[in-house]
Amino acid sequence: MLQSAIQANPASPPALAFAPAVVAGPEKLSPAARAEIQALSGHRPERFLAELAVTWLVIAAAIWVGVQASNILVTLLCICFIGIRQMVLGLLLHEQVHRLGLRGKYGDWIVNCLVVYPLFATTVEDYAKIHLSHHKYFMTKKDPDFIRKSGADWTFPMRLGRVLRILALDLTGLNTIQLIKGKTGKAGMEEFIRQNPSPLWLRIGYYAVLAAALTWLGGWTIFLIYWVVPVLTVTQVGVRWVAVIEHQYNVEDSEVLQVTPLIRLKWWQRILFPDLNFAMHAYHHLHPGVSFANLPRVHEIYQRERLVDDKAVFDGQGAFVKFLLGLALTDEPRQGHAKT
Repeated sequence: MLQSAIQANPASPPALAFAPAVVAGPEKLSPAARAEIQALSGHRPERFLAELAVTWLVIAAAIWVGVQASNILVTLLCICFIGIRQMVLGLLLHEQVHRLGLRGKYGDWIVNCLVVYPLFATTVEDYAKIHLSHHKYFMTKKDPDFIRKSGADWTFPMRLGRVLRILALDLTGLNTIQLIKGKTGKAGMEEFIRQNPSPLWLRIGYYAVLAAALTWLGGWTIFLIYWVVPVLTVTQVGVRWVAVIEHQYNVEDSEVLQVTPLIRLKWWQRILFPDLNFAMHAYHHLHPGVSFANLPRVHEIYQRERLVDDKAVFDGQGAFVKFLLGLALTDEPRQGHAKT
């Protein structure tokens, strides 16, 4: 049952918490602009693999630093760093669901082994059912994300006390089961079944080989500290943040541009908290066939076509946080976005 926070009358949606930054969709683009975006569409395996390689190299380096330092403070910093990069693996899963990473008969198999199985939560095939349903049935009672993210814990503006409570639950791993349930496909989503799905033996074999290797190398302690702990804590916070910047939920039958913020990340935010351009999520929904690597170019095209309200673009992740908390403190919607 949908919770009471969902608007009872979808024909009369409430006042928006923020002004739409992208003011119109592809129908307002010039023919030349549409042709440019079409040329940007399609899978980008080289960029996908490059991002994957960098992510694993950074994780490996953080584990090495943590082990060599043998210092509790350094260990905690490494756990935070690894958790953020584990979130990047989750974003690469999202990319593969849209067939923008590796294609071919065994594309999903490879991505499951290199990206998804290490995170324990789901598979490419299961998450495709959830996420593609979200795209097709956006903000309706058939959208699993809309159903799951309805209620007080997904309603903004939010009081600071509730924010801290949710963060505490994420950082203690108590919300992990909810995350796994939210990323797993259910009965009735057969329209999104993948061709040549990864067999069960591949997943079982993966974990068997991993367990054998950790036992042989004596690496269980390092694995638990530098992999399992980040997955259960920091990664949960990262996934939560990505979901918060994705859409404003609890507005049934809303249009994508009405409830999807646009955030311009600072250069240091792109380094410390890489989100694979997820802060440009409106363009992903308008053009789901465009790789994350090309979303900034799509943004430039929309700006050139005068379809972006620059005053409504949040200048940095901090600006979006302040906007949400500012709303919670004043109880008055604001249209201006402070810089931070």
